[in-house]
Amino acid sequence: MVKKSLSISNLHVSIEDKQILNGISLTVKPGEVHAIMGPNGSGKSTTAATLAGHPEYTVTGGSVLLNGLELLELSPDERAQKGLFLAFQYPVEVPGVRVQNFLKLAYEARFADRPEKTFAKALDFRNHLKSLAEELDIDPLFLTRGLNEGFSGGEKKQLEILQMALLEPEFAILDETDSGLDIDAIKKVARGVSKIIKKYNTGVLVITHYKRILEYLKPDYVHVMVKGKIVKSGGEELVDTLEASGYKDLV
Repeated sequence: MVKKSLSISNLHVSIEDKQILNGISLTVKPGEVHAIMGPNGSGKSTTAATLAGHPEYTVTGGSVLLNGLELLELSPDERAQKGLFLAFQYPVEVPGVRVQNFLKLAYEARFADRPEKTFAKALDFRNHLKSLAEELDIDPLFLTRGLNEGFSGGEKKQLEILQMALLEPEFAILDETDSGLDIDAIKKVARGVSKIIKKYNTGVLVITHYKRILEYLKPDYVHVMVKGKIVKSGGEELVDTLEASGYKDLV
């Protein structure tokens, strides 16, 4: 039996013939929180986009195994179906598409091969979704609105966390989810992520510039990325070191 993990091994990635990632390696196990920090342009968001299957990024070496399966050979939707989730830095607004309808389609795609997860009636699904929203302290009225239409930055990120809870991912990548959020919104998002980790034993890779969200998520491991490489790894205490002295000693 394959032990569950998201394992990145010697990953090299380029975009438009410019090398961005230069051999990163790390392994996220179920229930673990790993944080990637680093200066602008170091390759953090490239890592997230590559894992999600963004077509503009070309993998030039290495591998990524999701529970022993080569992730890089799968399409983005296949990666999602296998249990990988990406929370975007800037969630897209889709006018005219209701949140609950979008989430129903996403749910059905995620569990297409799991008939035991199917809801017999649309009403049963809506009740499940409403229950999750209440559990995460998210206004159920969000569900009847257009997808991210007229949502504030904090509301968009809350909706991302609701989607994450609905899809029950085995591993989730949070790409600067705290970007542009005030303290209260960061707390709310972090509480939601923590509940999901506890409920589904989800492994999380959180990409961030700041200490704030990590004060609530309590990472097991912190990795510093510079020029497409992980140059230092440590525990939560590494965040305080970076906060105090920045990246000058690591660049």
